[in-house]
Amino acid sequence: MCTISRMKGVSFRSSFSPPLLWTTETWSRVSAKVLLILLGFCLWGVAVAFLFGGAFVILTYKSYIVFFQNSFFSLPGCLALVIASLLFLTGALAIFTPGKNSRHHQGTLMYLLMVLFCLEASSAVMTQVYSTQVAYQLTSSVHSLFHGYNRPVPNYPSNEAVDAIQQQLECCGIYNYTDWFVLALPSQLQRGPKSCCKEVASDCTDNASLPETLFEEGCLSKLEKRVHFVRHYMNWCCVIGGCLEMLTVISNGVLMKQQPFQDFRILDSANFS
Repeated sequence: MCTISRMKGVSFRSSFSPPLLWTTETWSRVSAKVLLILLGFCLWGVAVAFLFGGAFVILTYKSYIVFFQNSFFSLPGCLALVIASLLFLTGALAIFTPGKNSRHHQGTLMYLLMVLFCLEASSAVMTQVYSTQVAYQLTSSVHSLFHGYNRPVPNYPSNEAVDAIQQQLECCGIYNYTDWFVLALPSQLQRGPKSCCKEVASDCTDNASLPETLFEEGCLSKLEKRVHFVRHYMNWCCVIGGCLEMLTVISNGVLMKQQPFQDFRILDSANFS
């Protein structure tokens, strides 16, 4: 009798091979597993997008910190980096969970997805609020720095900041290059700063007589474009990430609902004799 029980236990345990499970499972479970694996790779792609977005926000803040009066502008970038790291972990878990058939992996995956939902919602709100505040602050900051150009104040950062932004963004003036001549911005002999000159123009005279040698677009509009790009980019990342995570929740839920009790082992009656 004990021999028969051992044989039954061995034959039952040997039936839990992964290839046999994939061939004997229902169509819904197989589809959920395949979809979950594909979604895991998609989550890795969204993680790369969040990583790029977070790095771009932080670098933008550090490059133009003199124009941002509020240091909280970099917070959405830091939060995006946290989301990216969790997305990498969640994607890896989504890829390996179908093969493991473990309730522990499925529960952990569901928990991480809920955390990501909360973080992405917070990121979208923070990006929207801070980008709106920065848009209002940029106008006053840019006007203040440009009107302070060549101000006779020791260690005043206006000159370096204005020259740096005009060279980096390839812009001139607040709204366009004519600001140095029409709005009576401080300059020497009614000439714009050398930073307005295009690099390709070796004969740049830094005045309005040869506008083709100067950057024509204003710096304020270019800074505003960067802020708008950050806002729309992060919002789209959150929307796409949320949709993929919802599909991951559904696929993982199908597996959790139909999960067989493979974590339990059949006890042989001989062990109690």
